[in-house]
Amino acid sequence: MLSLKARWIFTGRGDPIRDGVVRVEDDRIVEVQRGRAGQSLRDLGNVAVLPGLINAHTHLELTGIAAPLGRPGIPFVQWIDLVVGRRRAEDYEAADAVRRGLDESSRAGVAAVGDIVQPSSEDPESSISLTRFLELIGPTPLRAAEALERAATCAGAGQGRGANRLGLSPHAPYSAGPELVEGACRLSREHRLPVAFHLAESREEMQLLREGTGPLRELLEQLDAWDPAVQRPGRRPLDYLEMLAVADRALVIHGNYLNDEEIAFVAERRDRMSVVYCPRTHAWFQHDPYPLESMLAAGVSVALGTDSRASTPDLSLLEEMRAVAKRHPRVPPEKIVEMGTLAGAKALGLEAVLGTLEPGNLARLAIIDLPKHKLDDPYGALLAR
Repeated sequence: MLSLKARWIFTGRGDPIRDGVVRVEDDRIVEVQRGRAGQSLRDLGNVAVLPGLINAHTHLELTGIAAPLGRPGIPFVQWIDLVVGRRRAEDYEAADAVRRGLDESSRAGVAAVGDIVQPSSEDPESSISLTRFLELIGPTPLRAAEALERAATCAGAGQGRGANRLGLSPHAPYSAGPELVEGACRLSREHRLPVAFHLAESREEMQLLREGTGPLRELLEQLDAWDPAVQRPGRRPLDYLEMLAVADRALVIHGNYLNDEEIAFVAERRDRMSVVYCPRTHAWFQHDPYPLESMLAAGVSVALGTDSRASTPDLSLLEEMRAVAKRHPRVPPEKIVEMGTLAGAKALGLEAVLGTLEPGNLARLAIIDLPKHKLDDPYGALLAR
C-alpha cells in the first residue's frame, strides 16, 4: 500500500481535494480522501495530483524535430513540404524519435497516447498505454485498395502487444478518398478498433472539398496522386462525418472548420465520436478562431492532443491545457482539465481504467508542481503559466 499526499488532488469527479491522499495498491487506486492526522503517508508537498493526462493525437515519429517547422501562419501545403523533407533527411530515425517521444510524454505525466504510425514502424515497449493508429494513404483507387488490404491484414492479426492497441487512420480527405475511409470504418466496426481521421483541418482542405481547386490539388497533381473521380468538388466535412459514424469509435482530428450542422452531428454521437483539439498547433497555423465554445455548448466530447513537434514546441499535454485556458477564457477550468483527462480516455476507449482517480482505476498519476502563490485557487495554480 502506497499513500501519497498532495496540496491538491483533482479526481475528475467533483471539486479538487485540498491536502488529499491517494492510496494505491498493486497498480490500482484504492481510495482518494482528505488527509487525516496520524496517517502513514508520503507527503509530495506543493503539487497537484491529477489522473494521468491523455494525449489523444500525436505523431511521435516526428519527435526528432527540434522546433516547429516554418513560421507562424505558414501555409499548410508549404508546411507539408517541410515535413516530407524532414522525413527524407539522412538523419531521420523514426524508431528513435518514437522512443524519445514516449520518454518525454512519460515525464510530462501522460498515461495514454493516440499515435499515428507508419506501416513499417516498430511496436515499442512503454509504460504508457499506446493506441497506434495505422496511417492509411490512398488518394487513388489503386492505392486505396492496397491500403485497405494492409489494414485488413493488421486488423486480423490482433490488437497489438502488451499495453499497445491497434487503431486505423485513413489520413485526411485529400489523401484518403471515400472508398478508403468507408472501408476503414467497416474494419473498425468488425474488429472493434478506433479510427482517427484528420478533418476540417485547414483552409486549403476546405477549398479542395468545396471547389476541387487550390494548393492541395496542385500538390496532389505534382505527386501524381490527383484523381478527379475521387476528389469530386462539392463535398463537405459532414459527408466524411457520416462515413465515420459507421466506425466502432471515431476521433475527428482537429475539426478547426466544422460548422454548426457538423458540430451537432458529432454531438449527437458523443458516445462513440470525439473531436481532438490541438490548441498550440492551431495557433501555429493561425487558423480562424477555434469553435470550442460552440462544440462544448452542443455537447461534443472534446479531447486534447499535441499533434507533433513539427507544429508544437514539445509534447506537454499540460501546456495544451494551459493554452486552452488562455485562448478560451470563458471555458470553465474544470472542463479544461476534463478535456486533458477523461475526454481523452473516452476518445481512445480507455475510460473504464483511466481519466479519473477512482477506486479500481489504474494508478497512472500526473504530478504537477504548483506555484507558491494561489494556494486557495487550485485551477488557477494548475493552469497558470
